[in-house]
Amino acid sequence: RIGSATSQSSAVINDRLQELVKLFKERTEKVKEKLTDPDVTSDDETPVPSPSKQAPAEAPPPPPGQEPEAAEAAEDEHYCEMLCCTFKYRPWLDRVKNYQFPSSIDPLTNLMYVLWLFFVVLAWNWNCWLIPVRWAFPYQTPGNIHYWLLMDYLCDLIYLLDIVIFQIRLQFVRGGDIISDKKAMKENYLKSQRFKMDVMCLLPLDFFYFKVGVNPLLRFPRCLKYMAFFEFNNRLEAILSKAYIYRVIRTTAYLLYSLHVNSCLYYWASAYEGLGSTTWVYDGEGNSYIRCYYWAVKTLITIGGLPDPKTLFEIVFQLLNYFTGVFAFSVMIGQMRDVVGAATAGQTYYRSCMDSTIKYMNFYKIPRAVQNRVKTWYEYTWHSQGMLDESELLVQLPDKMRLDIAIDVNYSIVSKVALFQGCDRQMIFDMLKRLRSVVYLPNDYVCKKGEIGREMYIIQAGQVQVLGGADGKTVLVTLKAGSVFGEISLLAAGGGNRRTANVVAHGFANLFILDKKDLNEILVHYPESQKLLRRKAKKMLRNNNKPKDDKGGPGDSIIIPPRPSTPKLFQAALAAAGKVGGKGRLAHLRWKLKELKAMQA
Repeated sequence: RIGSATSQSSAVINDRLQELVKLFKERTEKVKEKLTDPDVTSDDETPVPSPSKQAPAEAPPPPPGQEPEAAEAAEDEHYCEMLCCTFKYRPWLDRVKNYQFPSSIDPLTNLMYVLWLFFVVLAWNWNCWLIPVRWAFPYQTPGNIHYWLLMDYLCDLIYLLDIVIFQIRLQFVRGGDIISDKKAMKENYLKSQRFKMDVMCLLPLDFFYFKVGVNPLLRFPRCLKYMAFFEFNNRLEAILSKAYIYRVIRTTAYLLYSLHVNSCLYYWASAYEGLGSTTWVYDGEGNSYIRCYYWAVKTLITIGGLPDPKTLFEIVFQLLNYFTGVFAFSVMIGQMRDVVGAATAGQTYYRSCMDSTIKYMNFYKIPRAVQNRVKTWYEYTWHSQGMLDESELLVQLPDKMRLDIAIDVNYSIVSKVALFQGCDRQMIFDMLKRLRSVVYLPNDYVCKKGEIGREMYIIQAGQVQVLGGADGKTVLVTLKAGSVFGEISLLAAGGGNRRTANVVAHGFANLFILDKKDLNEILVHYPESQKLLRRKAKKMLRNNNKPKDDKGGPGDSIIIPPRPSTPKLFQAALAAAGKVGGKGRLAHLRWKLKELKAMQA
């Protein structure tokens, strides 16, 4: 019994000693790691996320006995009884009844306001185009006068609603603040130049109809609402993705309107001289408007082939027409040239850059194969992005807007990178602004094995292939859009930032690149994220090196290489020399080894 008790106690002591030895070894490894890497402050991989907010508790379901009554009440809300029939309300009618007009309107972003301006411009065009026609041509007769008056007063109603409903609710900027107070918005409109023009547009000259008859010229002040037309142009161009198409249509409308007014003046002059009285005036045959418009086109564009004027009135009228036509036509051509030039400015810049590059390559006799690849890069970059360098466009924007665009384009990809998970979110935002877009052609090397890694790559579009094997041409893996590679090289040191494989573009590939220098500049302001990234990079390198070292191959160098241990045979020789107590060569080597250990400590 005594022997068995002694053996049991010794076994327990041995187990306890083994546990202590294991704990001491773990503690020694942690201390060594802390001494070699002073940035290690904790054992946690990533900061503990904050607890998510719980969803608000749902309302308890109604008692079973009340469900039919509630359903019947809901059904009754959409039905009405009339005589002996039951009709069902349409839901959109309720929405229309309950709709509340906004107390203030943002004129820059409110699409409803742009739609209203469209109706105002329609009313303005009705007056501008048809008042000259009704004044010059005999199209307004006592039989159809009520139709003309109905449209006139409908346009006047639109003008009035624009004043009393929309214009007094428009927000404005004063001292950098957006003013949305009802009284302030109303006072701002009443003091503006636009209010004066709007009041002049609605001068009640129609009362003179009772004295001089329905004369369309009395409605000429309705054409003074031109400020709404130009505002509509600005708002519509800001919405359209291809605004140059609308500019071309608008410039063409200017030309057609000038010809329209000239045709009206020609018919008035012909009626003043007498229809068919001379060879110059309109003879009264055929469609009067079409024939006068044809004459206006030949006069303003100075085509020629017109009959010579006979009277002094005809000569003066024709001279004024020629002068006006030359001036108006030259202005229209110049404006059309500006519109087309602005629409093709990007294409012109692309062609000039490509022509300059081709001229440079021909001057230095660059091989034809290289020239073809350069041309292919230009064509693909332009057709895929619409520009050669995205940074030229973003550099004009404020820093906040560049960040917003970068977040929408790249944050969903960068946030999935394992190396950056747990880092400060603001650090990732700063990193997004440093990304550069680069296009690689098919079979282009993104990086080669053995190169010093100074960039991290994010695949935006296309695919890349990782090559390896004995010949270096075996496809190990194919990375698609959203994948990230080369991230460990950004933080590795001591030779650990060399590329371990060849990466080739499989087809056209658009990559985002983050430079190591840019990342170091960012990490200066985020020390906690810097410590976390160093720990993660070290562990990633250690995991990548383990399989290669087990096979006996030359593994990649890690950030801090371990100290080699003393050979066992040499330790036995030193122990034997110590027992003998000699002072020969072995004792001298042992003393040197102790001194070396002390220096290392």
